Amino acid sequence: MQVYHKLKDFTKEYHRMAVALGMFDGVHIGHQSIIRRAVELARGDGGTSAVFTFSNHPLSVLSPQNMPPQLGTAELKAQLIGELGVDVLVSIPFTREFAQRTPEEFLALLRADFAPRYVVTGPNYTFGQKGRGTQRQLLRDGPAYGFQTEICPAVLRSGRIVSSTRIRALIANGDLAAANDFLGHPFRLVERVIHGDRRGRTLGFPTANLPILPGVAMLPNGAYAVRVAYRGRWYGGMASIGSNPTFEGCNRRVEVHIEDFDADIYDQELIVDFLAKLREEQKFGSVEQLVRQLTKDRARAAQIWRPQLPRA
Repeated sequence: MQVYHKLKDFTKEYHRMAVALGMFDGVHIGHQSIIRRAVELARGDGGTSAVFTFSNHPLSVLSPQNMPPQLGTAELKAQLIGELGVDVLVSIPFTREFAQRTPEEFLALLRADFAPRYVVTGPNYTFGQKGRGTQRQLLRDGPAYGFQTEICPAVLRSGRIVSSTRIRALIANGDLAAANDFLGHPFRLVERVIHGDRRGRTLGFPTANLPILPGVAMLPNGAYAVRVAYRGRWYGGMASIGSNPTFEGCNRRVEVHIEDFDADIYDQELIVDFLAKLREEQKFGSVEQLVRQLTKDRARAAQIWRPQLPRA
């Protein structure tokens, strides 16, 4: 997948484009239906599938005080979109200048830079200044700008629409199973390893430490079964989210123990998929009690991650 962070005339390189439009925070099952439809239309037409989105949420510019926590970083979003078979991702910064474009100016931009044959969105997509452009306008005016519009229906779970807002609430409440179901993939963290206190190594459970970024949704504190990818290879493991209350002076972070792994990975990127919660965060009375619990956690985590490791 080719990734671009600036607009340009893509028509010189790509033809017969099918473009999915949306914010796609979390790339959940509703988003996936939109993106997969664009991929399907492009392949059926011998053309190019594209996603046009923003690298930052519009509210971060227009109303920062109302900005919701994001379901991952822009890098994670690009990774998940790429896994859906998209040819081209255009992820540009949302700015106040861009926000002033009228719906008609936005449609003219699509025609000039993408010349799409198809535009695919979800039922709640809006565009242009103050969100005045609607799906009705896309359906009505699309042919005048050279494209057909498809509005994908909302995806439901238990009779309710799957949305990024609902998933944020599930994550905040620690309902990982439901969040993963709505996401259509495990809740994922993609970050670079930071320095820790190396205490885990002395306990027989070495860990890689990952930061918890402000403004990004995170599960509640506790121990979790995870699978971890490093340089394209997947491993099983367990992760702790919290401040390690058994020892004083620790900031909230994610500590990941990777099974059958022994390498110096400081400042290297890890992918961590959260599969299930093992227990709440606990403060232990002694190091020996902590080690006994970690041994139990390891055995239980292995029962969860073993059947969920991707095959080589």
